[in-house]
Amino acid sequence: MSKLTDVPKRILIGRALRSDRLGETLLPKRIALPVFASDPLSSVAYAPGEVLLVLSIAGVSAYHFSPWIAVAVVVLMFTVVASYRQNVHAYPSGGGDYEVATTNLGPKAGLTVASALLVDYVLTVAVSISSGIENLGSAIPFVVEHKVFCAAAVIVLLTLMNLRGVKESGKLFAIPTYVFVGGVFIMIAWGAFRGLVLGDTMRAPTADYHIKAEHQGLAGFALVFLLLRAFSSGCAALTGVEAISNGVPAFRKPKSKNAATTLAMMGLLAVTMFCGIIALAMTTKVRMAERPATDLLHNGVPLGSGYVQNPVISQVAEAVFGKGSFLFVLLAAATALVLFLAANTAYNGFPLLGSILAQDRYLPRQLHTRGDRLAFSNGIVLLAGAAMLLVFIYGADSTRLIQLYIVGVFVSFTLSQTGMVRHWNRHLRVEKDPAKRSHMVRSRAINAFGAFFTGLVLVVVLVTKFTHGAWVALLGMCIFYATMTAIRKHYDRVAEEIAAPEGPADDMVRPSRVHSVVLISKIHRPTLRALAYAKLMRSDTLEALTVNVDPAETKALREEWERRGIDVPLKVLDSPYREITRPVIEYVKGLRKESPRDAVSVIIPEYVVGHWYEHLLHNQSALRLKGRLLFTPGVMVTSVPYQLASSEAARARARKRQEWNAPGAVRRGPALVRPKEPSGKD
Repeated sequence: MSKLTDVPKRILIGRALRSDRLGETLLPKRIALPVFASDPLSSVAYAPGEVLLVLSIAGVSAYHFSPWIAVAVVVLMFTVVASYRQNVHAYPSGGGDYEVATTNLGPKAGLTVASALLVDYVLTVAVSISSGIENLGSAIPFVVEHKVFCAAAVIVLLTLMNLRGVKESGKLFAIPTYVFVGGVFIMIAWGAFRGLVLGDTMRAPTADYHIKAEHQGLAGFALVFLLLRAFSSGCAALTGVEAISNGVPAFRKPKSKNAATTLAMMGLLAVTMFCGIIALAMTTKVRMAERPATDLLHNGVPLGSGYVQNPVISQVAEAVFGKGSFLFVLLAAATALVLFLAANTAYNGFPLLGSILAQDRYLPRQLHTRGDRLAFSNGIVLLAGAAMLLVFIYGADSTRLIQLYIVGVFVSFTLSQTGMVRHWNRHLRVEKDPAKRSHMVRSRAINAFGAFFTGLVLVVVLVTKFTHGAWVALLGMCIFYATMTAIRKHYDRVAEEIAAPEGPADDMVRPSRVHSVVLISKIHRPTLRALAYAKLMRSDTLEALTVNVDPAETKALREEWERRGIDVPLKVLDSPYREITRPVIEYVKGLRKESPRDAVSVIIPEYVVGHWYEHLLHNQSALRLKGRLLFTPGVMVTSVPYQLASSEAARARARKRQEWNAPGAVRRGPALVRPKEPSGKD
């Protein structure tokens, strides 16, 4: 079994790393930027299009509002970035929004933030992969025809890349991310040069189309609602900003400073690209519609179902560079690839947050520790499974999935910034140094404005997107919240139940007697070894126990027992229905019932084999018996192993592989050291 699983594992994810090499996996800023900021950077590939799609409901005349919506998104982006720069300095341990909310607003607020972030991370993977598949599908028809399968394949590939470790995956993702960013900046610069200096007229392929407005001449409340909905769609550019505050421990020292610098770089790049694409889209007269087959008209005739609506960034690139040019093809390829890699933000945020939640007993403990490559492997696999489920349910349709987006991230934004305000209030009450107080007051003002602005956006998002699918994200948050609450209650209940008492207790009282029972089926080496071990225990009573399934075999067993002169009484249990497990369980329970203060030790001889298929041929009855006996109070089960020749061969093979992991190996140990800040109430 070890060879069957270990060799492919090493091929796919590489050799295991020692714990003391964790420092080698820490990231410099140039790698941390594509690792943690690929989501907000790549969102400029679809966020401008989402704004134009919503505005198209009122016709092309509403497009002149897009620059103002872009300004609002820019103000929001700078506000969030400035706010999170305070977070990474105040809470550098990696807890991010969850730790801020828990420490300052209480466990329920922290759990709400955690639920929102977990949902948003899963959606980030599903939306990014689906969007990338759709972009790639415009060039490769096979991808469109099998987009669910292709999306699942990309998720599996990203999962394997991340299982190899954060630093290795970061190196793989850095090149396409930087090519995409560079390509967008070249497009903006060349477009500005052609338009402002050369005076060229650049036209998008849809510039001559007309939009059939669903609601012509909107005014008053209807227009305001439409603009708010367009703004909330443009806020997709902010998803993933919080990942840097959750990933501070992955940065090289000085961690907080490097994380804050990376945040600023990410915000500046994302804002510039977003505004540049919006400006070029207006200049080149890009036209977008939610239902292009019927709402886009050419010479008054709908384009029909055969028309494929390309993303805004693709249309702008065609207008600026020319269709089929080298830079156009390069940017198109980089855009599709970076949308796939945008999911990497979630692959770094979700496992780390899951580890912290597991440390706080809100998620299973298996998520707390690092795997072979010092990555949080269990969290990575869990994220991949959840995202794949969403892709299957929604058919890898980014238009349907994106309606679920944004809600979770703005819940975490709002609660986190509110928590930071209380954080500064608490510290201002005890701080006497005027310089430090001045810094804290400034930081509190930034976080207060951030809490107000993101709270306002959260209300807008809920109002404008609730009926379009945001309710699914809220339902997911409720499910996560209820599940984590139940897990925490279970762990607390178990901890209370197994806590060692200070004084005398029943568990510390020695049993009156110990009855040892050796289970046997026939006389062979494993049986003799188990009997020898049982005699060594020096129990008050010792007997061998067998079940009479075949009278002839039982008779032969008795005769050989007597012939060998084994000085242990042999008890035979009748089983008219040829059962083995039930008679043994009832007999052991009978011993306990006769003498409740006595302990019963059941000793089971077992074979140790070296091949996975041999496990299917041996020890099945022993496994069933142990499983049933575990639920019987006062019964101790002991396995006496007997190593067969194949197990010796397996051990010899293991010596040849230095990095071999024995079957059943379990890793334990802290994911990170997270100092707790004492919570205080205002």
